[in-house]
Amino acid sequence: MGVEIERKFLVAGDAWRGASTGSRHLQQGYICAGEGNTVRVRTDGARAWVTIKGEPQGIRRPEFEYGIPAEDADGLLALCGTRIVEKVRHLVPHGGRVFEVDEFLGANAGLIVAELELRRVDENVSLPSWIGREVSGDPRYANAALSLHPFGAWTRP
Repeated sequence: MGVEIERKFLVAGDAWRGASTGSRHLQQGYICAGEGNTVRVRTDGARAWVTIKGEPQGIRRPEFEYGIPAEDADGLLALCGTRIVEKVRHLVPHGGRVFEVDEFLGANAGLIVAELELRRVDENVSLPSWIGREVSGDPRYANAALSLHPFGAWTRP
């Protein structure tokens, strides 16, 4: 069974930009989104996947991902309606690991989140100075949630 173990953080400042080793534009639509299970289609240029994620248990959740033809992805994205998230993903190495820094676009513009995939839930990691508050346990920051309730519409103090 596939498993995703991931920590998520807000990004503080722009110091990460100089360390980025590459970036790519991602578009992902949610066929099924909300609390619990999600079904997502993601495009990355000419590549595409369908991902099924199970109910989160802390920072761990079941995950199954399958490559699909780009034409199929276009058709599936059309089924998603407004439940689309667009972002630029930057790869930023630190401490022998690679942080994925997602700079959101469109209705989620202004949100920048760093994700780090782990091998174990209790894995100890070195965090760079540009890492801000951890939001791993905050469901509002899940991409599926952002497709339903975009960051730009949040009420913030």
